[in-house]
Amino acid sequence: MSEYQDILDSPSTPEHKGYAGFLLRFVAYIIDSLILSIPIYGTMFALFGTSMMSGDPAAMEEAGSMFFIWYLLILAIMWFYYAYMESSSNQATIGKMALGLKVTDMNGNKLNFMQASGRFFGKILSSLIVGIGYLMIAFTEKKQGLHDILAKTLVVKK
Repeated sequence: MSEYQDILDSPSTPEHKGYAGFLLRFVAYIIDSLILSIPIYGTMFALFGTSMMSGDPAAMEEAGSMFFIWYLLILAIMWFYYAYMESSSNQATIGKMALGLKVTDMNGNKLNFMQASGRFFGKILSSLIVGIGYLMIAFTEKKQGLHDILAKTLVVKK
């Protein structure tokens, strides 16, 4: 048992002020989505903007075939943002920082990049099951979504 176990078992301590619930985490997600929309839509316009706006059927067909590449690029941008930020010294994305939240492992420690990556890809599973993986946050004792349970992480209030 780690020295942080008592801290993590308690809903509110000087180390953290409880687990972050569904609403706080949803607002953080909205903030992060707004931030990510800049590179996402910038990339989309760079790849497809002139083709789609030209009205040329051949150009539009070519743009459609590039959609898969665009999707992979967007996935890479999102993965890097979430994994890098949550494994940084801040332990949080900009949205989580704005709300005073941070992501830890089950012992209260900072995540490494691989753990944060696992958490990110677990979010895909949380989404694929009609968002139930996210709704679990509202009903689990430590306010964990499916992706948190799989990655063995917590989101806590600082």
